[in-house]
Amino acid sequence: HTGERPFACAICGKAFTKSSNLFKYQTLHTGEWPYECPDCSMAFVQSSCLTRHRRTHTGEPPFACPHCTHAF
Repeated sequence: HTGERPFACAICGKAFTKSSNLFKYQTLHTGEWPYECPDCSMAFVQSSCLTRHRRTHTGEPPFACPHCTHAF
């Protein structure tokens, strides 16, 4: 709650509270998409986006209820 933003972009100076947000932001400058799907070669900035995308190949529902076996 201090408002401190210790993680700054070395290219433009924009600062962030979390290093993970800085990492995602820096791809705007670098164009880097490090997480590539082995099935179709689509690439993503975040590993979680790749994980979600891979479900399109497996047919696995993206959401599962934590209280029952229902998935959708």
